[in-house]
Amino acid sequence: MAAVPQRRRMFVWVGIGAAAVVGLALLVPTVARLFSADSAASISRLRIAEVTRGTLTRDVSVQGRIVAAVSPTLYARTAGTVNLIAQAGDQVKKGDVLAEIDSPELSNRLQQEQATLQSLDLDVQRASLDHRKQALAAKKLLDQAKIDRQTAARDVERTEKAWKAGAMPELDVLRGKDALAKADIDVANAEQDMKLDIETLDFDLKSKRLALDRQRLLTVDLQRQVDELKMRSPVDGQVGQLIAQQRANVAASAPILTVVDLTALEVEVQVPEVFAHDLAIGMPAEIQDNSGKYTGEIRAVSPEVIDGQVTGRIRFGDSKPAGLRQNQRLTTRILMDSRPDVLMVERGPFLDAGAGRVAYRVRDDMAERVAIQVGATSLNAVEIVSGLAQGDRIVISGTDQFNGAQRIALSR
Repeated sequence: MAAVPQRRRMFVWVGIGAAAVVGLALLVPTVARLFSADSAASISRLRIAEVTRGTLTRDVSVQGRIVAAVSPTLYARTAGTVNLIAQAGDQVKKGDVLAEIDSPELSNRLQQEQATLQSLDLDVQRASLDHRKQALAAKKLLDQAKIDRQTAARDVERTEKAWKAGAMPELDVLRGKDALAKADIDVANAEQDMKLDIETLDFDLKSKRLALDRQRLLTVDLQRQVDELKMRSPVDGQVGQLIAQQRANVAASAPILTVVDLTALEVEVQVPEVFAHDLAIGMPAEIQDNSGKYTGEIRAVSPEVIDGQVTGRIRFGDSKPAGLRQNQRLTTRILMDSRPDVLMVERGPFLDAGAGRVAYRVRDDMAERVAIQVGATSLNAVEIVSGLAQGDRIVISGTDQFNGAQRIALSR
């Protein structure tokens, strides 16, 4: 009976020895890996991503605000007292009167110039009558001279016949011819006098008409200025900001109010200076709203940098969100470039930690430092130019705890 407990103890020791051998066999690779590594880290504190092949879209995400592409400001044409007819937020149509400037000085000047216009118009009418009257008088003198010549010509004809018949002396014939010559001179002078009189009258009348036209233009311009005292909306839209106060005295060219054209809204964005060289007119963009995403494109880019930012304007595509308001904030994504069929990996802090030149590739619970070269970057991904292959897994977050070690043992 004593042999049974002894045999049982032997089996126990044999089992313990076998377990020790198995444990040692499992522990040796781990110990070997730990001894071959420069450091160790818990894999639970790391983020690991796989290198894939696909299309990399370079983009930048910025906050934009809604602005009106057409937002004219109405200015006072002359000094006076402003009377605001519309209020901020009112819907208006093109041509609606939004405000009026009360300018007694301009109104009185218009009335004075209109009176002067009427006086000049009467002068032109009077000059026209005088012209016709004097033209008739000159024509009357010419007609009289022609009748006198005709009479003289008949006397010459009569005396010549009598002289030939011996009834009159030759002296009477000569006297008749002298009278005819004088009549010819009187006709020629009358014609010249009438021509000069008509030219003089025409010149005088033309001068008066030019003065009338000049006064008419002045009156029309003043009438335009008076009409512009009623400030009308240049577009269909909404009254924006009221710059002047009701019944305030304003100077000429002072801003009164703004009008916003709600049919032509754009997104104004501030892009970091580092992307300034990449921005170009016509680049596509995505505009995020609560109702979804909308397409757009860059319409304008400012040529200057202010506080490290470049200002751009993005025009909506075929559709835009409903109910947009001035200065409303929207998330905007500008698509600067698209590179198909490239190796890429999810973007992470490793890019800054290694200056884009190193990464830790994960194989068999071991992270090994490898040299890489990166290319284009986007918000979510980075292009791998060299150093990694498709399917490789690298640590994209948590490499700061590696302290630049070459090999890191990863524990679960």
